[in-house]
Amino acid sequence: MSKMPYKIIKRFLDVIFSLILLTILHPILFSIAFLIWINDRGDIFVKDPLRIGMNKDEFRMLKLRSMIPNAHKEILNNPKYSELKRKWESNGNKLKIDEDIRITWIGKLLRKTDLDEIPQLINVLRGEMSIVGPRPMYKDEIERHLSKHPKDTRYLSDIFSVRPGITGIWQVSGRNQISFSERLRMDSKYSLNANLLTDIKILLLTPYIVLTRKGAYE
Repeated sequence: MSKMPYKIIKRFLDVIFSLILLTILHPILFSIAFLIWINDRGDIFVKDPLRIGMNKDEFRMLKLRSMIPNAHKEILNNPKYSELKRKWESNGNKLKIDEDIRITWIGKLLRKTDLDEIPQLINVLRGEMSIVGPRPMYKDEIERHLSKHPKDTRYLSDIFSVRPGITGIWQVSGRNQISFSERLRMDSKYSLNANLLTDIKILLLTPYIVLTRKGAYE
């Protein structure tokens, strides 16, 4: 299948699939949103950082807030989290749920079930994301990685040529067990060779990965 028909069909399926899932899941979404708000009266969605999407356009990836308000800015700028920041940076911007003191009680549940990802279906409807695609990155993590691995720049143009996804080849191939360099390589390869068969395979694998927590850094 040539690229243009594939893109048209994929976009059509993205919209239909997102509408169906939002219709089914909206009671869960509203219930969780209420719990997040009543916990500390803060924002329901994560504000920062902005993600980089197709054609390098920045967008706000909608994600239910599982941490204290402004958690990303706090770990970067608040001396209170200096030790946590050191761990976070030395481990590829990852922390286990039980060691990250920024995570709220409802956030721990969200992290262990991936329910915080549900609002990204709205990003799909907006055209900012796809159901399947490279995991969206943010500017800071790319800059930090490239400062140590400048050769990985060669992967970025391919990755930014397609819409980022809620799920993708990285998520179903090991997630946090995979290095950032390998993740970029995998997402680049997917972007160059994207097709409906590959997307279907990734979609079919995703529920198993979510339920078994395979590759999740917990």
